[in-house]
Amino acid sequence: MPTLILVRHGRSTANTSAVLAGWTPGVALDERGTAQAAALPGRLAGVPIAEVVASPLQRCQETIRPLLDARPGLTAHTDDRVGEAHYGDWSGRKLAELKDEPLMEVVQAHPSAAAFPGGESMRAMQTRAAEAVREWNARVERDHGADAVWLLCSHGDIIKSLVADALGLHLDLFQRISVEPCSVTVIRHTRLRPFLVRLGDTGDFASLVPREEPPAQDATVGGDAGAP
Repeated sequence: MPTLILVRHGRSTANTSAVLAGWTPGVALDERGTAQAAALPGRLAGVPIAEVVASPLQRCQETIRPLLDARPGLTAHTDDRVGEAHYGDWSGRKLAELKDEPLMEVVQAHPSAAAFPGGESMRAMQTRAAEAVREWNARVERDHGADAVWLLCSHGDIIKSLVADALGLHLDLFQRISVEPCSVTVIRHTRLRPFLVRLGDTGDFASLVPREEPPAQDATVGGDAGAP
């Protein structure tokens, strides 16, 4: 079966302002995110990508634009099922405000039981994304062969949930996974099992340098902003 390249969108204005964007319209890449997107074609040079699928949200569409410009013959598709989690009433709120919500503890420790007020459950988020990947795997294999490579540009929580699904991890463990903006995660699917080939690869180790403030003990809902 095909190989899947998962790209998280580049750093966005919501990442740098520590806002849980969700499906809020108008959330674009910031200056660093734009540079990350511009570097993506070079990072993937030589990889024969058969199809590109992306979340409909602006930050993902902006992330794949340089790659599509560099490969005019590449077919791009938009799929709502790989769009960001529907955070409902939490959308657009500061993460600092949300940390004291009782639900946040559930999101961190027992996400399979978490459902966002006015939004969706984290189980539903994972299910729709995993179903989309399985359908696209079959379509890409049908149209391009079993050795084809395709790319999916999505969001932090979506990618983490797909990695958990590929590894057979319970959703309650997915907060242990981290993917930075514009990181590349690769899953090679076979008939019997998937293999995690890359996880959160940015080619940059700046995020490993100790910071003045200690790292947060909780996972950032929606994904963190990456290296400063």
